[in-house]
Amino acid sequence: MTKQPEEVALLAESGRLLASVFGLLDRTPLAGRSTLEIDAMVERFITDELHARPASKGQYGFEFVLNSSVNEVVCHGVPSPSDVLCDGDIVNFDITLEKNGYIADSSKTYQVGEVAPAARRLVQGTYEAMWLGIAAVRPGARTGDIGWAIERHAKRLGYSVVREYCGHGIGREMHEDPQILHFGRPGTGVALREGMVFTIEPMLNRGRRGVRTEEDGWTVVTQDGSLSAQFEHTVAVTATGVRVLTLRPEEAGMLRRMKLAA
Repeated sequence: MTKQPEEVALLAESGRLLASVFGLLDRTPLAGRSTLEIDAMVERFITDELHARPASKGQYGFEFVLNSSVNEVVCHGVPSPSDVLCDGDIVNFDITLEKNGYIADSSKTYQVGEVAPAARRLVQGTYEAMWLGIAAVRPGARTGDIGWAIERHAKRLGYSVVREYCGHGIGREMHEDPQILHFGRPGTGVALREGMVFTIEPMLNRGRRGVRTEEDGWTVVTQDGSLSAQFEHTVAVTATGVRVLTLRPEEAGMLRRMKLAA
């Protein structure tokens, strides 16, 4: 369950490379592009430029490099040539990358063009919830502290937290122990120890928390058709707190700000 320092260093390298994938997406105009086109672009970048492996492709029979979850899609959206992003959409890209045998996992919800204020607030609130969960990580804390920080913020904003999906340990395998629920009670759950590495990836809905899986067996949508947003980082428990292994350059200082806000 815990990783040795050399393993955390390898995970951090995978995380650094994965952060650069989101840098590519940040520079890419999304409106008018299909999610399948974006999937192909990301695959080329990971394999040809980063000399790494897109870890999701082939995992559990999934055929693509990323999940693309648009508007009411909560998670596991399947890239498609007919799924063309339009002005006003929100879309979450969930991407994994393996380098030297170790996997990093991260996701970001993008706002395409001019997005309605309600959608902007949901995206921002979900991002804050993830960071408040990260700020709760330290040796001796418990997984319930992470979930409580996320759920408390979501409730303050009037959003619901999806309960069917959770964060997870990660390393040589994409899914390891422990599970990281995005709801809970303080002081409950697994105790955190230095060397643990896992993801924190809350999914927040504007409406009710109920979800359903579509006929493709992958795509999960809100039952009431409301918008959903998600953010995800891979983190490591350190001797004194937490290290975000998939941190993007523009996020410097976020952890400190969220700890002050907690």
